[in-house]
Amino acid sequence: MNRTSLAILAALGLALGACGSSPGERAVTGGLLGAGTGAAIGSFSGNAGTGALIGGAVGAVGGAVTAPQNQW
Repeated sequence: MNRTSLAILAALGLALGACGSSPGERAVTGGLLGAGTGAAIGSFSGNAGTGALIGGAVGAVGGAVTAPQNQW
């Protein structure tokens, strides 16, 4: 598994755990979490910018398409 795939998987996992009650809020929080994770993982391969872009995009899409969690 290459580092880009790992970054995408990590960002997607974080995006699914993003908080928010509307699709827009989940897209923003998922995008921010994904960008941070992608940059961190991408820095190991020497390309943090690309990792941040990929992670942010995947996180935003993942956050926008997920349903809100019930909070107890």
